[in-house]
Amino acid sequence: MNRHPIVKWAQRLDDVFITIELPDAQDVKLKLEPEGKFFFSAKSGADKIPYEVDLDLHDKVDVDGSKASVGNRNICYLVKKAESKWWSRLLKQEGRPPVFLKVDWDRWVDEDEDDVDTKPAPDMDFGDFDFSKMNMGGGEGFGAVEGEDDDDSDTEDENVEEIPAPKKDASSSGAEHEVKNV
Repeated sequence: MNRHPIVKWAQRLDDVFITIELPDAQDVKLKLEPEGKFFFSAKSGADKIPYEVDLDLHDKVDVDGSKASVGNRNICYLVKKAESKWWSRLLKQEGRPPVFLKVDWDRWVDEDEDDVDTKPAPDMDFGDFDFSKMNMGGGEGFGAVEGEDDDDSDTEDENVEEIPAPKKDASSSGAEHEVKNV
């Protein structure tokens, strides 16, 4: 019996990102059909355990415009949609998606944010400028002088004057003591 790897997905108006998380995948087979049929199989691990994913995508896709990349830790597939439109879900079937299918929040963009220009404004383009060479501080001890230890004492405690406890004697037992505020 084949196992299912974790499959993450995200979309844009024109594309669907499918990432299959399977480290050290061997004998990788990917198949994408124009009507939206997506098939993946591979073996992984020392025991060469077989993994398989068979999905019916929500709509038709452009097979020629789609690209795949097999890495050491995952397999990424950029699926080009046949029509530039947002899909309401990844799969044709309605209802709960399979447990191995998850949203890729690292790549997710909301439908209303897809057309937002992600490039910086013209006055914010610093090219290849290396800010680390400006000696602006940062890192550990942010703003601290070198060699200065960071003590964990509260600054409020530094300005408090200790008041000695009153001495108990027979004449003052049970009497209230005056507390001096500093």
